[in-house]
Amino acid sequence: MNETNEENEKTVRQTTTPTKSAGLPFDWNGFPKLDTPRLILRQAVHGDREGFFALYADEEVMRYMPLDPFESIEEADDEMGWHARIFRERTGLRWMIEEKDTGSFVGTCGFLGIERQHNRMEIGYDLARQHWGKGYMPEAVRAVLGFGFGPLAANKIEARVDPDNAASVRLMDKLGFVREGLLRQHEFEKGRYVDLAAYAMLKSDFDSLPCF
Repeated sequence: MNETNEENEKTVRQTTTPTKSAGLPFDWNGFPKLDTPRLILRQAVHGDREGFFALYADEEVMRYMPLDPFESIEEADDEMGWHARIFRERTGLRWMIEEKDTGSFVGTCGFLGIERQHNRMEIGYDLARQHWGKGYMPEAVRAVLGFGFGPLAANKIEARVDPDNAASVRLMDKLGFVREGLLRQHEFEKGRYVDLAAYAMLKSDFDSLPCF
């Protein structure tokens, strides 16, 4: 698609490592590309739609997410459209995660609900099941945190986690997020109210962490 190719040409070739990141303020003129030792984090393109569909059609991946598993490729198109929209609106960024060695689709990670007045945002992530257990998500999230506290100038990055999602809870602990409390019956998902654990990391927390 011409539109996709045009977006690729505008992609910011801003490469970061999964360490502390300062950098210049982000101007939203192009989508940032991040590199880690094993991964590339980039803007989604039309060719990723099959990967998105496979990810969100997997019942195990979707177990702790508020959406039902996807049943059609058009739902993947809608999800990718939402990623593009929040970037245009400057309220979020969602990176597609690609395995460097193979080019395979790994998952997504990014920010939503950016509140400029408070320099606060929420982080979210998901990982294709065939890549579970490889340590990819800590690697990707560290790079995204570096961008959040660096060019995006965040003071606080939050995460909402289902307390029953043991893998996500372990990730929060591993990365140094602080559990701030429990939001009881905070959302109505799939026919029931669910609790959400509130996690957060401050810029001062991030700066005090040992280098990743």
